[in-house]
Amino acid sequence: MVDKMQSRASSARVFRSRIPTLLVSMFATFASIYVAGRLWQDSENRVYLIKELDRIIGQGRSVISVDDTLKIIACREQHKKLSALEMELAAARQEGFTSMRSTEINGTDYKRRPLVVIGIFTTFGRKNNRDAIRKAWMGTGAALKKMENEKGIIARFVIGRSANRGDSLDRAIDNENRQTKDFIILDTHVEAPEEFPKKAKLFFAHAAEEWNAEFYSKVNDDVYVNIDALGGTLATHLDKPRVYMGCMKSGEVFSEPSQKWYEPEWWKFGDKKSYFRHASGEMYVISQALAKFVSINRAILRTYAHDDISVGSWFIGIDVKHVDEAKFCCSSWTGDEMGLPSLHGDTADREDEISTNHA
Repeated sequence: MVDKMQSRASSARVFRSRIPTLLVSMFATFASIYVAGRLWQDSENRVYLIKELDRIIGQGRSVISVDDTLKIIACREQHKKLSALEMELAAARQEGFTSMRSTEINGTDYKRRPLVVIGIFTTFGRKNNRDAIRKAWMGTGAALKKMENEKGIIARFVIGRSANRGDSLDRAIDNENRQTKDFIILDTHVEAPEEFPKKAKLFFAHAAEEWNAEFYSKVNDDVYVNIDALGGTLATHLDKPRVYMGCMKSGEVFSEPSQKWYEPEWWKFGDKKSYFRHASGEMYVISQALAKFVSINRAILRTYAHDDISVGSWFIGIDVKHVDEAKFCCSSWTGDEMGLPSLHGDTADREDEISTNHA
């Protein structure tokens, strides 16, 4: 009787010990099936991608990895885009720059972003300059809209407000803008020569928020721009995400208050008193990423005595491609000598020159 009871107890213990083992075995079996299934699915994905690559490039069987496959596809797409840009630039050189600003996708008209927003810095009492620019290259009304739609180039005069808010100076600008509708009026900015650096910062911030353009440009109101040459030049830099373009220079830092280009903080520029490399103030261009950088950080970006120095200083400590473009160097010759309009003359473009400064 005792032997039977011991035998039953031993059998019960063996049965109980086999239950965990059985559960572990079942779990391991299910896990193996799951992992095998995932590996098979991943293998199918790899085979599909490789077959797609073979179909696209027509090179037969391939043994490259999925990562390499995707890289090759991306590179070929980039190559197609660059080829299209080269063809567009070649056509621009033959017929004058005209960017195709819209295309049709699945029957829907899709509007592409503007190429460049040009801010023409002007001030009170310079209506003659503005009228000359409108006549020479900017246009008004339908002509201004056509330049925006066909070439993707938006041009606006940039001005602040009078220190005596609402006076005759402000009213004159408001009246002119009602007629021409070609101003950016910076309501929070007081128009004064010493405030030009802050004006540049406000313009880039405003333009980046208002227009989703590839580039943003500052131009003085005594500079006449060859739109076709500008468009063709900018099109060659679309592959650079952070570009700062202009007639690059350095120059002396003037430390005496009696000097014309006096810099109150001259001591910050080193013992030799020379500026860092920056674009000349008559005309310069920055890409969208840099304009957004200015917009986001405008509250903490330092300004100096001159707008071109201030803009150049903002890009010293970040990864920016400085492009020294000789076509942006404004000439001190008269319009007649350059084949371009004088202050009150007719329009006549010169193909290899983007800008001409009228003294």
